[in-house]
Amino acid sequence: MSKPCILCCAITGSVPTKADNPAVPTTVSEQIESSHAAVEAGASIIHAHVRNDDETPSSDPEKFALLKEGLEKHCPGVIIQFSTGGRSGAGQARGGMLPLRPDMASLSVGSNNFPTRVYENPPELISWLSSEMQTYEITPEIEAFDLSHILQAIRHHEAGTLYGQLYVQFVMGVKNAMPVDREVFEFYVKLMQERAPNAEWCAAGIGAAQVTVNEWAIAAGGHTRAGLEDNVRLDRNTLAPSNAALIARAAELCDKYERPVATPAQAREILGLRAAT
Repeated sequence: MSKPCILCCAITGSVPTKADNPAVPTTVSEQIESSHAAVEAGASIIHAHVRNDDETPSSDPEKFALLKEGLEKHCPGVIIQFSTGGRSGAGQARGGMLPLRPDMASLSVGSNNFPTRVYENPPELISWLSSEMQTYEITPEIEAFDLSHILQAIRHHEAGTLYGQLYVQFVMGVKNAMPVDREVFEFYVKLMQERAPNAEWCAAGIGAAQVTVNEWAIAAGGHTRAGLEDNVRLDRNTLAPSNAALIARAAELCDKYERPVATPAQAREILGLRAAT
């Protein structure tokens, strides 16, 4: 299999803190440094959240602006993907950074249970976020926590309400949402192949399942995500020393399955993104 594999690095997220792993980058300067190392290890997409000074989640557009500026300077060409997830803000505050025109932004097209709360994505908010991404020419990465989210993504794309090429990420292993299940994963892949054959897909595993889902996705011809947002360990007894270490592990799996690791330029071409400025 010669198709390049896109490696996305989820550098920070909204949940893990330095108490969980000192390597979690929570300040903008730490995020830029960590991203640079991850790109050198093979990442072509940086999936970014920002934090307040006390490490709590933030949706502050000024922090996102500083991060974007730093990534463009120190990781030239890398695909910048901002999170519009619900832990860092409510309502339209979740999309307050979209006027900064990142290359991509995450988009959840349905609600589901999280470990201790409901992850709410009401239809009116989905429509508003999708519209903002259309306005600013931002390709969404659909974060699918459930089968219905994949079907909704395909429907929205067919209706023309999603900007750019359809890109769906299967998120598996969140407690109370879709578990890491090989049969379900294979069904997801089959569904995408049959109903959205021109789309690209990615898969992310949470916690110890990260490396398992990385391998499934790479072996099946898709793309994959790794990083400290989803998993802070290399194994049960070893904290991951960096985002780069988790990306390097995914890159080794690409070698195992004879998949070249996509460069940022190749990833832009695969996903139909505009050229880097």
